[in-house]
Amino acid sequence: MEYMSQEGYDKLVAELQHMESVELPQVRNAIAEARDKGDLSENFEYHAAKREQARLLGRISFKQKVLANARVIDMSRLATDSVQLLSKVELTNLGNNARMTYTIANPHEANLREGKISIKSPIAQALLNKKVGDEVSVKVPAGMVKLRIESISL
Repeated sequence: MEYMSQEGYDKLVAELQHMESVELPQVRNAIAEARDKGDLSENFEYHAAKREQARLLGRISFKQKVLANARVIDMSRLATDSVQLLSKVELTNLGNNARMTYTIANPHEANLREGKISIKSPIAQALLNKKVGDEVSVKVPAGMVKLRIESISL
């Protein structure tokens, strides 16, 4: 079972619909055009289009499975007394006093540019169930980082 926000669920549904209604017909047209060019045994365009179709069908199948197992979290039922999935956490790096804000997200919604980190990431794992004022040490690729939780919101 995958827990996610309504926004993340809607985005996955839109991506799946786009793949099924736009990308898949384009690939099928490319296969038909390549097939019309003759001998398929040495037809690079045909084989490339078939590979693209297989890749696309795999992505569609994956997204369908994610959506089948998805459960949208009711944000009104979440508390802000400790860090959990969909919590927005303001942190201070105690090594350099840098401040950062992350939202703990489902792995399918994670996007560092948007400030959303996967709940499976080392930082999120260290923060789970912690409260405001708690300090955690996290091993990241650059070494150990010590973080303090400044605030938790939704």
